[in-house]
Amino acid sequence: MKKTLILLLALATAFSVQAQKFGYCNSLALLSEMPEVKAADSELQAYQTQLTKKGQEMVAALQDKAKVLEQKNAEGGIAPKDYEAQMLKLQEEEKEIAKYEQEVYQKLGEKRETLYKPVLDKLNEAMKLVAKEQGMNMVFDTGSQVLLYADESLDVTPLVKVKMGIK
Repeated sequence: MKKTLILLLALATAFSVQAQKFGYCNSLALLSEMPEVKAADSELQAYQTQLTKKGQEMVAALQDKAKVLEQKNAEGGIAPKDYEAQMLKLQEEEKEIAKYEQEVYQKLGEKRETLYKPVLDKLNEAMKLVAKEQGMNMVFDTGSQVLLYADESLDVTPLVKVKMGIK
């Protein structure tokens, strides 16, 4: 009786595994073809350039001040006490630049999230619709480099592409 129950459970498990349908999709290939991604890339690059330019201007101004201060010091045109005080001010400016650099990374991350989230949501929604239409239990992403092997007949990338309106 116990062996029969185990055999029935094993058979039920085997049949349920066979009944599952899988597919895979290359999300990176789809994303590279989406005009929204190209627009987001361009906007992010412009934003990064704007932030970087400000940082470069801050660095250049600091370098100029340091050069003038060093020249005054070399010529003996500044008292040692004043020289130390101005060096401390320059060190504070240097800290401000480092702080700004961290802010730039944070702002870029936030901007990236804002720009790409709607695109990724659109892709995920299209994948879900195709999976449901095809009766699939799971769809793997070959763009993540995790899938080791999959039969080409399971590739739903073209169906997702159509669902998203990509030509």
